[in-house]
Amino acid sequence: MLSPAAPTTAFSDSKSHYEILDGLRGIAAIMVVVFHLFETFTGGNHLIQIINHGYLAVDFFFVLSGFVIGYAYDDRWGKMSLKDFFKRRLIRLHPMIIMGMIIGAICFYFSESPILFPQMNQVPVWKLLLVMLIGFTLLPVRGSLEIRGWGEMHPLNGPAWTLFYEYIGNILYALFLRKFSNTLLAIFVFLAGCALIHLAVTSPHGDVVGGWSLTPDQIRVGLTRLLYPFFAGLLLSRIVKPGRVKNAFLWCSVLIIAVLSFPRVGGSDNLWMNGLYDSLSIVLLFPLIVYLGASGEVKGKYSLMITRFLGDISYPIYIIHYPLIYIFTAWVVDNQVSMQEAWPVGLLVLFASIAIAYGSLKWYDIPVRRWLMKQFTK
Repeated sequence: MLSPAAPTTAFSDSKSHYEILDGLRGIAAIMVVVFHLFETFTGGNHLIQIINHGYLAVDFFFVLSGFVIGYAYDDRWGKMSLKDFFKRRLIRLHPMIIMGMIIGAICFYFSESPILFPQMNQVPVWKLLLVMLIGFTLLPVRGSLEIRGWGEMHPLNGPAWTLFYEYIGNILYALFLRKFSNTLLAIFVFLAGCALIHLAVTSPHGDVVGGWSLTPDQIRVGLTRLLYPFFAGLLLSRIVKPGRVKNAFLWCSVLIIAVLSFPRVGGSDNLWMNGLYDSLSIVLLFPLIVYLGASGEVKGKYSLMITRFLGDISYPIYIIHYPLIYIFTAWVVDNQVSMQEAWPVGLLVLFASIAIAYGSLKWYDIPVRRWLMKQFTK
């Protein structure tokens, strides 16, 4: 249910928030950090990954984004221009993108690894700063500016690729899909869902992992992972009226943790089975979780504090944690550290990510966005 009280990150003209959805975003973001920590020990082999389906948090974020965009903006277009919409979205998202790139540049040389990143010690400072400045715009880089060697479009902060596609989703919504009738939008969502299922079950890896590079295959993955969940969330915001679900935050939290933690399905002999699991999670379970979360209510002082804290750090922790993962991964690989030996450092990385996210929110993101709102919006 909607909460009339605004969370820390809301501003005076913001609509009431779905507190539970904000909290669920925070839980999913923390699960992403844990997923990336465990990924360090697999060598990229997701068949043996602990917290196996943590990558699906990206698709859950897209469903949430579409739902929130529809709720926040669908009824404002008579009194809001395209320019106003894009200014609002830039003010909401872009300050932390810049912070993520700065942290990535600061951490860059600390993640040098002769095994993982053999070319990094040859990267001059001027090139690092150039990549950081380009990263501030969220424009992808490739070729000689891919300074880490992993093929990422944002080599200082890998997960920024999802914000690149988030912006594409916002542009498509503002220019075209907001004008679609519910019937036309439903047809679009159905076709996008078919494309997603086809991608997942025919994937050579048996999953929907990908989207962070500018190769044709990776662009296809990124767009396919964006289109269904983002616009399914938008459709959901239009056609479904939230009900009343008791203990919704608890049940939704259990569901999202279970989906993201579920072991690999099918193994190497039946990769399509895991693709089917990914498809069902994105197409059915994530919209259901969003509906249940929107239908619940947070009661009690401490429950509200927890959900708001999780909601407040959800975006910052997602966009700043990966530079620390680069360092952690380089340390593990170079020193051949086992999981049993590395877990205290892994916990330190997790808590450091939370602390840096909260500090960035309080002392940078909120003040900067307030100033930008005052200067550039009515």
